[in-house]
Amino acid sequence: MAYMAAHGLKRARPAELVPGTVSVITARMDYLPAATPAHWQAVELGRLHRPGEAVVSLYARGRDYHKVLRSRLQKLSEQLAAALGPLGYRVFTDSAPVLEAELAARSGQGWRGKHTLLLSRSAGSMFFLGEIFVDVALPPSAAVSAHCGQCRACIDVCPTQAIIAPQQLDARRCISYLTIEHAGPIPLDLRALMGNHIYGCDDCQLVCPWNKFAQRSVLADFDARAGLADSQLVSLLGWSEAEFLRRTEGSPIRRIGHERWLRNIAVALGNALRAAPGQPREPALDPAVLTAALAQRAEHPSALVREHVAWALAQHIGVLTL
Repeated sequence: MAYMAAHGLKRARPAELVPGTVSVITARMDYLPAATPAHWQAVELGRLHRPGEAVVSLYARGRDYHKVLRSRLQKLSEQLAAALGPLGYRVFTDSAPVLEAELAARSGQGWRGKHTLLLSRSAGSMFFLGEIFVDVALPPSAAVSAHCGQCRACIDVCPTQAIIAPQQLDARRCISYLTIEHAGPIPLDLRALMGNHIYGCDDCQLVCPWNKFAQRSVLADFDARAGLADSQLVSLLGWSEAEFLRRTEGSPIRRIGHERWLRNIAVALGNALRAAPGQPREPALDPAVLTAALAQRAEHPSALVREHVAWALAQHIGVLTL
């Protein structure tokens, strides 16, 4: 994430990013689909114990939140300008070097959990953040106190131990970073720890007690698309680039491209092969089916894909020769 270093202190000084900024209005938008069951955390944790099933982060199963939240922030800004008179403003949502979680915490939206995400007593952490930089002075809202106490569930559950201490995250080990932002080969020592995550990771949020208060979205935009939940890894590996682009149109997943999509699925299939001998009655873990699917990508034009497919196939060999 070189952009963080490239923008330097602009990230901490809104007036340098947008000259004339005097105040920052922060907003959050819930994203759990409307049909999310009451026991959703247990449902999502259950996916992690089905190695042949692909796990896509909850926020990414619907429409690209950048478009949804930015559009709504723009409308809110226009309404503010109509009410206040001439108003200079600019809206952001994960689209510029803005310290979103810290701004939200300082403005009273919640506190920074030990996983570094923003937590709210009334909404957990399953929401998006956005900001409006304005050139008028507004009365500040007060920050709230932290309520994590002695809980360290998020730290303990992290598969790659990316949360190295309370409020300290090593992004280089984070599955969300590895599957989305990281463009090259996934480090060898982390591949087996990634399980069946293929886009993002919600593990630290799934075990957080505060997320029993997570709110459902009223927007259909965040309802899960077909193929992005409850799908088998083998099926997703078979998507051509054209099918990938068609199925992810308007989705945040499209930004990683087909190559990284296949890379991520190959790693997950390698981990499924490691689990296969112990679960012989599970159809989705039939070694013959998994290896056949991987073999179809063994000569892929991308060296990145070929490398991860080869690694995945070697997991089956490694398990059988123990």
